Amino acid sequence: MGEPKFSRPRTQTPTHPWKQARIDEEHDLKERYGLKKIGGMREIWKEKSALRRHRNQAMKLIGRVDSSEGHYAKEREQLLESLSRKGLLQTGADIGDVLEINVEHMLSRRLQSLVYYKGLAPSMRAARNLIVHGHICIGEQRMTVPGYHVLKEEEDSLQYSSNSPFGDPEHPFRKDLETMRYQDEDEDGAEADESADGSESSTDKEEK
Repeated sequence: MGEPKFSRPRTQTPTHPWKQARIDEEHDLKERYGLKKIGGMREIWKEKSALRRHRNQAMKLIGRVDSSEGHYAKEREQLLESLSRKGLLQTGADIGDVLEINVEHMLSRRLQSLVYYKGLAPSMRAARNLIVHGHICIGEQRMTVPGYHVLKEEEDSLQYSSNSPFGDPEHPFRKDLETMRYQDEDEDGAEADESADGSESSTDKEEK
């Protein structure tokens, strides 16, 4: 029955711990999303467990013939609204779209990922360090949990903390970020020009 004072863990570990394909996939996710070097796999398992609960609930509702009205209709609307607020679904999505969500969508909604995507950190690892050391806040609330799932309505209020030295636009860290951003944009523009030139040359050859 378990100890009533302690809830059961909601994170499910892999049923087979030594499948090489799964291990390689999780190592790749850990590196790309800057997860903890020790314990990073557990962060991935946590997201997979949450994703599994969303899918199971969606499949239960899809299998119901009478889900268009009554209790099940309300449950379906609440599920879609909840996932939309979490940024996992677009507004107006159908219940079948829940099955298209994957673990990368879950990881990309973490605070650590969004700090990097919004250009507040030069890398995923740096984003984690900024959060842990209290340099990031949502609104006026300082955030120190990299795995916090940011709601869609909270994205615009994601910023540096008011007492963080990085809040100053003239801080060397901020200037380095701007320089890196401009370099990336220039590289992307150069690659786009090269691909355009290559397509034109191939077209010219075909015409000749």
